[in-house]
Amino acid sequence: MRTRSKRKSPIQTITSIILTLAVFQGQAQETSPPSESAETLSQLSIAREKAGTDWRAAYDFLCAPAPSVGSPHQSPIIEPAQIFDNLFVIGRTGTVVYALQTSEGIILIDAGYRGQEESVLLPGLEALGLQAEDIKLVIIAHGHRDHYGGARYLQENYGARVALAEADWAVIDAARNSQDEEQIAPNKDIVINESEPMTLGDTEVLPVLIPGHTPGSIGLVFKVQDGDTEHTAALFGGTILIASRISSEGLQQYVDSVTHFSEITSNMGATVELQNHPIFDNMPAKLAALKTRQDDSEHPFVVGEAAYQNYLGVISECTNVELARRGDL
Repeated sequence: MRTRSKRKSPIQTITSIILTLAVFQGQAQETSPPSESAETLSQLSIAREKAGTDWRAAYDFLCAPAPSVGSPHQSPIIEPAQIFDNLFVIGRTGTVVYALQTSEGIILIDAGYRGQEESVLLPGLEALGLQAEDIKLVIIAHGHRDHYGGARYLQENYGARVALAEADWAVIDAARNSQDEEQIAPNKDIVINESEPMTLGDTEVLPVLIPGHTPGSIGLVFKVQDGDTEHTAALFGGTILIASRISSEGLQQYVDSVTHFSEITSNMGATVELQNHPIFDNMPAKLAALKTRQDDSEHPFVVGEAAYQNYLGVISECTNVELARRGDL
């Protein structure tokens, strides 16, 4: 097994300094709206402590009263990248697709937007040396168009099979009566069940039901390879970006789901944090560090067990902030 030292490259050191300065600047500029209650301010303090410096961007985004998500269709296309030996990322800064390479083909996590298959997804695969014909399984993290939009195209053109939780297959079926949903919605292939692994070749993906954003949102846990070193990656696939749009009951269910996912990922020793909406987890900085990474330096996507659990804690505590704002905590 290859052993990596703790020494960082000069470029990574500079990157760390820049990120630290940005954090301090954000702390200096932070103000609390005068309308916030004492309970809300207390909850904000809890969330901020959980975030520390590692997840300050997540705190700033998720704890904001009205975070700006921008226009997902217009967000810039990222440079396709190989994150680990068996994991690749394609898409836009707001919404990405992961390709997990196995011994018998590719597992795609999400499928991007309908109409962007030939402008974003397929060129991204090609740039990485991957073939769309090798996509055998498409796992959809939750039943919204920005995640399943390209799935029907992959079914019809490459014979890929699509998997969702039963509750979100129902969400898609209910939407088929809309004007053009029938031409977008994928056909029902595979039903994802709690803790029933999905296997392709030598690779196993464990799904975890995390209802809240949608009834059938799922988190995923799987192994990634970095040379001789294996890590456990976790993707919380049903993140609520704008909590103010969700009912208090839905947010309370969501907090329970985060706790459930936290327990499973803690037991499995997850050390790699992934997001399909990477707009609050410092993904651009991680990708930049990855491009200049030296063989003896740490992998920027490997955050460690404690840091990963803190990340989930920020999601949970910022949800409690919204509940406190409503007086429902």
